[in-house]
Amino acid sequence: MPPNTTASTGQQPGKSGRKKGRRARLIVIVLVLAIIGGVAYGAYWSISTVRASFPQTTGSITLEGLSGPVDVKRDGYGIPQVYASSDEDLFMAQGYVQAQDRFYEMDVRRHMTSGRLSEMFGEGQVDNDEFLRTLGWHRIAKEEYDSKLSDETKKYLQAYAKGVNAYLEGKSGEELSLEYAALGFANDYKPEEWTPVDSVAWLKAMAWDLRGNMEDEIDRALMTSRLGPKQIDDLYPQYPYDRNKAIVQEGQYNELTGTFEQGGTSTGGASTGGTSTAGTSTGDATGLQSQLSGLYGVLEDLPTAVGVNGNGIGSNSWVVSGSHTITGKPLLANDPHLSASLPSVWYQMGLHCRSVSDKCQYDVSGYTFAGMPGVIIGHNKSISWGMTNSGVDVTDLYLEKLTGSGYQYDGKVKPFTTREETIKVAGGDPKTIVVRETNNGPLLSDRSDELVKVGKKAEVDTSAPDRGDGYGISLRWTALDPGTSMDAVFAMDKAANWDDFRDAAALFDVPSQNLIYADTEGHIGYTLPGKIPTRAGSVDGSIPQPGWDSKYRWTGYIPQNKLPFEFDPARGYIVTANQAVIDKDKYPYTLTEDWGYGTRSQRITDLIKSKIDDGGKISTDDMRQMQLDNSSEIAKLLVPKLLKIDIDDPDVREAQKLLEGWDYTQDADSAAAAYFNSVWRNILKLAFGNKLPKELRVKGQCLWVDPINITGPADEVEKVRECGQRDADQAQPDGGDRWFEVVRNLMDDEDSDWWQTPKSGTRPGADNRDELFERALIDARWELTAKLGKDIDTWSWGRLHRLFLKNQTLGTEGPGFLQYILNRGPWKLSGGEATVNATGWNAAGGYGVVWVPSMRMVVNLGDLDKSKWINLTGASGHAYNAHYTDQTDKWADGELLDWSFSKDAVEDSTSDTLVLQP
Repeated sequence: MPPNTTASTGQQPGKSGRKKGRRARLIVIVLVLAIIGGVAYGAYWSISTVRASFPQTTGSITLEGLSGPVDVKRDGYGIPQVYASSDEDLFMAQGYVQAQDRFYEMDVRRHMTSGRLSEMFGEGQVDNDEFLRTLGWHRIAKEEYDSKLSDETKKYLQAYAKGVNAYLEGKSGEELSLEYAALGFANDYKPEEWTPVDSVAWLKAMAWDLRGNMEDEIDRALMTSRLGPKQIDDLYPQYPYDRNKAIVQEGQYNELTGTFEQGGTSTGGASTGGTSTAGTSTGDATGLQSQLSGLYGVLEDLPTAVGVNGNGIGSNSWVVSGSHTITGKPLLANDPHLSASLPSVWYQMGLHCRSVSDKCQYDVSGYTFAGMPGVIIGHNKSISWGMTNSGVDVTDLYLEKLTGSGYQYDGKVKPFTTREETIKVAGGDPKTIVVRETNNGPLLSDRSDELVKVGKKAEVDTSAPDRGDGYGISLRWTALDPGTSMDAVFAMDKAANWDDFRDAAALFDVPSQNLIYADTEGHIGYTLPGKIPTRAGSVDGSIPQPGWDSKYRWTGYIPQNKLPFEFDPARGYIVTANQAVIDKDKYPYTLTEDWGYGTRSQRITDLIKSKIDDGGKISTDDMRQMQLDNSSEIAKLLVPKLLKIDIDDPDVREAQKLLEGWDYTQDADSAAAAYFNSVWRNILKLAFGNKLPKELRVKGQCLWVDPINITGPADEVEKVRECGQRDADQAQPDGGDRWFEVVRNLMDDEDSDWWQTPKSGTRPGADNRDELFERALIDARWELTAKLGKDIDTWSWGRLHRLFLKNQTLGTEGPGFLQYILNRGPWKLSGGEATVNATGWNAAGGYGVVWVPSMRMVVNLGDLDKSKWINLTGASGHAYNAHYTDQTDKWADGELLDWSFSKDAVEDSTSDTLVLQP
């Protein structure tokens, strides 16, 4: 039966949020007046329509299936703390409360993970659904649920689903979310019941966005059409182990025991692996270039789960032991860098058993995913943990030799594994596709007619088999095998010590994450879990491999007891920010060749060391200030060189003077930061971007270039016009710390070919480094004149570097008025690419913010109630709810909120209490 409401319904503003609530109501009234009279498909929207989906947060509600009452206490920001007397009640309530605030987001997520977006949004999503069905996330999640997950985990997933469905029961679309009212204009879509598999599948989406170096594999292969091996090596330099420290410094692999140990006495020797191009052409492979470009186009069109489709994903986390803190106990900080979304990917929540026992085992608080039970990042009463993406290589692309109804493998033809998938389309006819798989994985190239055609023309070297009916591309990925990551979530949530945490982490097979740890006893630690493949001989997975040869298949997985970790290191702190996990000469396995280059991690390390070396003790606020560090490491390298350039043009010289005395800090109000970042962008464009193939350049940006496959004297060949093919936030050079390292390595080679660029109109050409820097100074001056005006006194970094928060469906594809309703911004931000305050932007595409610290937290293990946290947006997914974006201003200003944990602290911060009754 439907829930029985026994008290007032509707959102009740918290003690500190009444003025915000009144302001939100005024905005709603103005909004309704603007759209009354049929702006949207003739629809009449009233105040009740806009507010119909706001959650009840006070009084009581009867939920069938609870075994006892559950209290839901919300603070002034609408953040819920749930109190129950059994595990099942706790997770059922979590499902109900998350659905109250975020069901539309949850519903979109499950349609994405199951390849059913077309059911909600029509034929425009069919191509995405085809690709997602080919990957088969939901199918794999069902296999996990049926055969891999523990009975306890299944019980919790079932309870969570029961809570979501209790919320859905008896509600119309507009009572669930404003977006459903909008969707009702175009189709008769009705949400269906939630299932446990819907929750499990979300982990697959998270793993996809954190999958490692797949884009780098594609990019390196695409570069071969324009660049030679040495040039490509220039653009993918070795990790600077001597300058930017790896995560693990005191733990080592012990050859004698064959395990990884804290303070091991012998190293594992040379790393296995290395770039291999055997079996694929590195030269005139135009067919393969087109095929990989087409694949990249499919990838970048996919909706993101937590990140920018695998690019630019980063995060910061670090932990400092009590010997270096004011409290005498550890402090732990974390801020994952993910796509900016509205609502935020994270949902803050506390899950508390009134009395911890075998019947009710959880007392945990932190960041959750709406649609999934448990806490992903946070702390319980004994331990805290954080995550950053490890970037280990868990995907390989394979070029497959197709023959009739099968594919070639070791000289024999093997039949495809096939299945049919039917895609339902709102407002249209269903479409059935056939998914084919090789022994490496699903055939991604089947999802594009263009890819099928060019697969028949793909060029490979003479050692490859005859082409037959053509070549395709398949994907091998650890997440396409059933795993136990959902078990890991619950195990971490109730872990009481380091051993418990390591056991829980071992279950977290996909995606592989850097996990940091601290506990109330004073211990700190780091561990790398995950299902990480091993490869034979010189195969390292850095480029697409020949699928027809068994020697290129994975040989197994690194055993958990051989994976790097560190526990209570003597230095007293651990920093993880996507840098190398461990020095290559200390570890026998190849984890990846595509680490982040350690710019952020080393800056954090330097900030910690400077405090310690000065004899200071680190506070919670010191950790917060480190998270906000805006220092540009590339500016420290380049600005002294840029200031030595003689500039004749007085307007350009005026801009150049902004860099004199600049402290390299990228504050939002800094004119120097605006000018430097424009110079940096133009250096990258002139030195590298204009020399990359069209498949990597920004869509619509066109150049006259020498044609590929020149025959005859070069000076007699006419140039051809080539236009870029990538979306602006996916193009290269993106300006990240890989490009820092590229430029650093070339700085002393002043006459490198990379520094050469032709004259353009009245702008001078360049034959060496300083001439190119001069050209960049000129181009940047006039670019900012066009964007910000000629008066440099009006320039600021924040005017260029802005954050817009967009609803990820109707906020990007819906009618203009609906986008106005759902979207927010802009915010002028400090920070930048590869700074600790990593408000990322893509230098090839522009200055707008692409990814952000999606949340920030600092956990105080000496007094958990003195911990701090903030979210990018707010608890609510309902537009014009008081908690839709009520944390964003504080987030942008670098503030943190109090994070209550103990029963007394939660009670003191409670504004609204809702009782869920059986």
